[in-house]
Amino acid sequence: MRVYHFEVNIDKKEFNEFVQNHPYCNLLQSYQWADVKKNWDHMHTGVYDENHQLVATGLVLIKRLPLGFTMFYLPRGPIMDYKNKPLLKYYFSELKRIAKKRHCLFIKFDPEIHIRDYLYGEEMPEMKSDSLEILKNIENIGAVHHGFTTYIAETAQARFHMGVMKCENMDQHVPRSTLRSKNVALRKHVHVELVGQEGLDDFAKIMHMTEERKSVQLRNEDYFKLLMETYPDQTYLFLAKVDPEDRKKELEAIIKENELKIADETTGNKARKKATQEIKQAETELESLQSILQKYQGEQVIAGGLMLGFGKTVEMLYAGMNEDFRTFRPQYLTYMTQFTYAFEHGYEYVTMGGVEGTLKDGLSVYKSNFNPMVNEFIGEFDLPVNKMLFKLSEKAYEMKKKRNSSE
Repeated sequence: MRVYHFEVNIDKKEFNEFVQNHPYCNLLQSYQWADVKKNWDHMHTGVYDENHQLVATGLVLIKRLPLGFTMFYLPRGPIMDYKNKPLLKYYFSELKRIAKKRHCLFIKFDPEIHIRDYLYGEEMPEMKSDSLEILKNIENIGAVHHGFTTYIAETAQARFHMGVMKCENMDQHVPRSTLRSKNVALRKHVHVELVGQEGLDDFAKIMHMTEERKSVQLRNEDYFKLLMETYPDQTYLFLAKVDPEDRKKELEAIIKENELKIADETTGNKARKKATQEIKQAETELESLQSILQKYQGEQVIAGGLMLGFGKTVEMLYAGMNEDFRTFRPQYLTYMTQFTYAFEHGYEYVTMGGVEGTLKDGLSVYKSNFNPMVNEFIGEFDLPVNKMLFKLSEKAYEMKKKRNSSE
């Protein structure tokens, strides 16, 4: 029988090395995520075996609930072999022992366990062969499964994500329509830059525009700065920029060039017809550009994306766009630049974040433009600590979650 030892203050380097090299690695279980979740208390828990080898870790976030109680939450954790039943039982029995001392009513967790991974647009496969075994093991320690939910709002973390596996050439990976949108951005002189904290003000403004357009509350500049300071070598901020005057000059040049062709008596009928068509197209675009030229002068930041790498995966956390420049297609060029950068710098997977399980929502439709994988997680569990008050504690947690949904 193996002998285990539970610790509540694992060293940062050892903690992160274990998480980053584990199949269930996730940013939300990194040591530093506790610094991001400033409104929660935390513990960096772990289990050592008899050889003093770390065999499990868990970043435990502790939230105060009404009536003096608390809840424990392990986002995308804990990190361990869920087929190892003695280890699973030991970890949670020790965590429950500590939880009782902290007046914890229940322990919530949603492990980084994929039950399905498949290419968007393909038929949904059967669950992975070990999924039900792992589910049973977790339920056998007394945890209550919230079920295979469909919608983002039903759980703390989305149960469905979309992302892109490493590929040598993103231009060949995506559909032609996406490549055309990227090329529209390039043709209109949009360029994407990797910037540091000096770009946060512009990014925050773009995100505020996105908030207003979608009528949602997102993060502010202070939060983005916190991410960049907490993960200084793993946070990547990209801004898409353009000077609309450049496109105006180019369109005027196209019109002038084609007018000269038409005026030239040696120009054939076919070439003359083509020149007339190009003038018409340029004039139409120039007319649509006038409202932008009146509102914006000089180079403008028109889109942006913030992503954070941990282990072998990059998380696209936030993205926004100035709707006035929608026809410039900056978001496509930005995403393509982010994918390429991540893969060129050693990452093997880029996740674009959560989507509804129907795969028919707006997020799914947009993300499908990048020929993504669909990742379906095992879902969320609650492990009651105080069984008598468990139902009450669930209601208290929901009340707290609604009040603090913007945290």
